[in-house]
Amino acid sequence: MRSEAIGVIPARYGSTRLPGKALAMIGGVPMVVRVWQRARLAKLLSRVIVATDDERIAGVVQKAGGEVLMTSPAHPSGTDRVAEVAQRVEAEIYLNVQGDLPFVEPADLDALVRAMIDDETLAMATLATPITTEEQWRDPNAVKVVCDGRGRALYFSRSPIPFAREGGLPELALKHIGVYGYRREFLLRFAALKPSRLEQVEKLEQLRALENGYPVAVVKTARPSLEVDCEADLRRAEGWAAAAGTYGEQ
Repeated sequence: MRSEAIGVIPARYGSTRLPGKALAMIGGVPMVVRVWQRARLAKLLSRVIVATDDERIAGVVQKAGGEVLMTSPAHPSGTDRVAEVAQRVEAEIYLNVQGDLPFVEPADLDALVRAMIDDETLAMATLATPITTEEQWRDPNAVKVVCDGRGRALYFSRSPIPFAREGGLPELALKHIGVYGYRREFLLRFAALKPSRLEQVEKLEQLRALENGYPVAVVKTARPSLEVDCEADLRRAEGWAAAAGTYGEQ
């Protein structure tokens, strides 16, 4: 198999908290296009594909010059959509770059790919960034992760972990960033697993890997990113775009 990494951005139109968010405009650019623009700057990704079942999303991405793969509308998650891409486009490593990361750092994507290239035993890896405010630490929309001494995930949660018994924000607090690296064989195996008990309780798909005994490596990001989950996040994203000018555009 080729030593090649492909970026896949799964994108759907429906969203419980922010309907149509893939096409939400940020600084005059649809969010999914911003994600694609940032991801294609990663040096270790040979291709970046937007995987969708929506013609509206496909149209704006293609108009911007992006590559689109139409996928089944029956997929229950983004990982299932990425797995369909893996069945149709062969590579060694697939990066699942969630479509709500309009300012994702290309260097972080490269760091994730590099970690998997350097350690061939890694089947799955993801990103995390230090939490700097107690408000974010307690926010259930901000997913937290705690790691062991080797940088492997011990647990992901919407709760504020690790719990600081003496109060305050713990130095070890990490916010999970929605980017995953998978080796092809593991991705197809993972997508075929049934949703796990912890996954269903927390509504966090990555817990399926931990509950089935698969380690998840955690790579720390070069700088914080912004995930757009609700209207308040969208307003913050507009502020980021205004402050950065043409940041993320070509």
